[in-house]
Amino acid sequence: MRAIEITGKGGGPEALRLTERELVAVIAPDEVILRVVAAGVTRDDILQRRGLYDAPEGVTDIPGLEVSGVVEAVGAAATRFKVGDRVCALLPGGGYAEYAIAHESLCHEIPGSMDMQLAACLPKSMFTAWSSIFMRGKLRAGETLLVHGGTSGVGVMAIQMAHQCGASVYVTTGDSEKKRLCIRLGARMAIDRSMEDYAMVLRRVVPDGINVVLDMSGGGVLARDMEIMAPDGRHVSIAHMSGKTAQIDIPTLMRKRLILTGATLRGRPMAEQAAIAADLDLKIWPMIANGRVTPVLDKVFPLEYAAEAHRHIESGKHRGKVVLSVSNP
Repeated sequence: MRAIEITGKGGGPEALRLTERELVAVIAPDEVILRVVAAGVTRDDILQRRGLYDAPEGVTDIPGLEVSGVVEAVGAAATRFKVGDRVCALLPGGGYAEYAIAHESLCHEIPGSMDMQLAACLPKSMFTAWSSIFMRGKLRAGETLLVHGGTSGVGVMAIQMAHQCGASVYVTTGDSEKKRLCIRLGARMAIDRSMEDYAMVLRRVVPDGINVVLDMSGGGVLARDMEIMAPDGRHVSIAHMSGKTAQIDIPTLMRKRLILTGATLRGRPMAEQAAIAADLDLKIWPMIANGRVTPVLDKVFPLEYAAEAHRHIESGKHRGKVVLSVSNP
């Protein structure tokens, strides 16, 4: 089968190379084989290419953590899907290929009206946003959420999920066009961090403070976030694009009783990932099926142009998700 491999370690986008790999036909009883139609491109893929985020032990070295596709085979104990079903799936790896193996509990049936390329945008962003905001951050209706990076794949899903669940969402972005997209998705306010001091703006607009912060920036914003958080606020770190370390004011942490936490998705025990999937099935998937929550597709590249897809994301110009087209639906 055609697949993308990473040549060397710690390289640029040019390290991605189209190759031929043998299809693994033997699967576990609770797994399914998918003919991949489209694969979402994530920052985790980029980190893996750079040598900063290796695949877990026993997982294929082919990058790609989310796909849409058609079920080609099912394991002996798999009961949720049948051959021919259209699904999107969260993977431990292997998405940049014509075939992929997924655990059946991490697959979701694609609504009949949804395009397969759009469906490939869902799994990683959906799992990450839900588990971070609602399971770690304990966001409730009537509370306020701040999202750093509102037009990232995770940010797009976070805005819509929180808005649909009754929270007021504030976001930071990088330009005016991204601001407009965030407002369209349901954010109450979007702040261009290159033009405004987001902490000063939010201190004025939300005087009672922010209840939950979803942070993809990292050390560069943590101390400022703490200044504008409400008492008993929860700060959830899921990336560190502006720095791995931060200096914080411990008296503020104590006085406000703040909770600083973080999360990753890849490599978590299957039982934990399955619990997230079950929550999504119950609470978010109906919103996706009726169009109340939908991903934003920025650009599609053929599989063999995976390097260009990585370059596009690393440029910071994308708004929403970037997808690789692998085969016909």
